[in-house]
Amino acid sequence: MKQYNFDEIIDRRGTGAVKTDLLKERFGNADLFPMWVADMDFRTPDFILESVKDRCNQGILGYSITPPSFYPAVRQWLHTIHQWDVCEEWLEYIPGVVKGLAFCTMCFTRPGDKIIIQSPVYTPFRTVPENLGRTIVNNPLREVDGFYQMDLEHLESVMDENCKMLILCNPHNPVGITWDKETLQNLAKICKRHNVLVISDEIHADMALFGHRHVPYASISDTAAENSITLMAPSKTFNMAGVVCSYCIIPDISLREKFFSFLQSCELNQMHTFAGVSCVAAYSKGEEWLHEMLAYVEGNILYAENYIRENIPGIRTIRPQASFLIWLDCRDLYLTQEKLVALFIDKAGLALNDGSTFGPGGEGFMRMNIGCSRKILEIALARLKEALL
Repeated sequence: MKQYNFDEIIDRRGTGAVKTDLLKERFGNADLFPMWVADMDFRTPDFILESVKDRCNQGILGYSITPPSFYPAVRQWLHTIHQWDVCEEWLEYIPGVVKGLAFCTMCFTRPGDKIIIQSPVYTPFRTVPENLGRTIVNNPLREVDGFYQMDLEHLESVMDENCKMLILCNPHNPVGITWDKETLQNLAKICKRHNVLVISDEIHADMALFGHRHVPYASISDTAAENSITLMAPSKTFNMAGVVCSYCIIPDISLREKFFSFLQSCELNQMHTFAGVSCVAAYSKGEEWLHEMLAYVEGNILYAENYIRENIPGIRTIRPQASFLIWLDCRDLYLTQEKLVALFIDKAGLALNDGSTFGPGGEGFMRMNIGCSRKILEIALARLKEALL
């Protein structure tokens, strides 16, 4: 079995990486430790890089078809990793999950329609619909004893005839929940009853941790399958977000025909040269790498939890059930959000995501990306401890 080196430190500065080369623009300081945007610092697996090199070695980067092995590779991955059997006709390429959210918004709603989100949640869930002239309705998560639940009673109370869509984050970003089957089944019944279409963003699906399991929304019941569109990608799993290879899964034929026609009319389903080959390589050769990476991420999470508990009593970690993002509860520091952000940037020299940008319920929190070498994490947490002395 091959051993991958997740301790390797790769300097990404000057490579055009958002994570490093936008630090000055976003945070006012180019020298911060970048622990914000959700990609990892681990080298993209060699079998994916080799697939791209092989494609380049053909010598011509002309128009390309979808590789015949693309959809079988996706189906096999979903079967192996998630025990979800999908039909090939349910699948279509999309050029990015956030773009997929935008396409669904344009296809199934009109300006002025209401779209429901569950804050604190990934910022584009709010900004994309708002930028397209839709109205956001918030169904905040309920925090109970340091853990998060859906507030389904509140959800049903805010639904009216103008609510057309709910954007589900599954697993949830930033709080790291892998939603259980019963919760999703109850959500599906409510949305079906009110004729609200569910768009399930499952980009972190492959990264369930500590024995937790991702449950694909459309797999839980016929009700969910008939009233949902699932968006997935290998990008978070294999650290290949720059390749832009995402896909949608739509079991219902009427939804499928409408959305696929929308994509085809704008040629939005045309796969670029490197997308298919890299995705096929990831899904056909990546299971071993995935397990090693997740074990390393779990080790980073445990290290961060122990260090913060022993050295930074004003901050509490909320252990993620999926992904490489830790939701830090900083409310016991009793700082305003502005001063909290300044603490991380100006005193600790760290670039994290400001919890308030995830909407109501995010105040007093910060999101930390620990998808990095253990050494970098150790230095970052030591900086945070020093900043609080």
